[in-house]
Amino acid sequence: MKTKIELEYTLNSSPRVLFNRLSTAGGLSEWFADDVHVKGKMFTFFWGKTEQKAELVLKKDNRYVRFKWCDDEEKEKCYFEFKINIDELTGDVALLITDFSEEDEKEDAIDLWNTQVAKLKHVIGL
Repeated sequence: MKTKIELEYTLNSSPRVLFNRLSTAGGLSEWFADDVHVKGKMFTFFWGKTEQKAELVLKKDNRYVRFKWCDDEEKEKCYFEFKINIDELTGDVALLITDFSEEDEKEDAIDLWNTQVAKLKHVIGL
């Protein structure tokens, strides 16, 4: 049984610039994977010799994007999502990431997201 992970990162970037990095093959290949191919709603992510397919299941421009891994047995419940949250008072932009992992892999998953988001920050000049 996989457990839900919810992470929040403050990224003072315009939602439009950030959304492009979260929802397009070119944007995702800059920080999330080595390469990304898109065919319709199917995204194929490449890391070295490994590849994984995910289906884009939800998308709202400049707000959020959700993918479901195609090879996950628990795929009905398991997805990964990038959500852009703008604080109404301060105007700060935060990236909310929702993911799922096995309980014993949770710390590794969080470390991996921290590393990936550090790359994302670098790519957008933060």
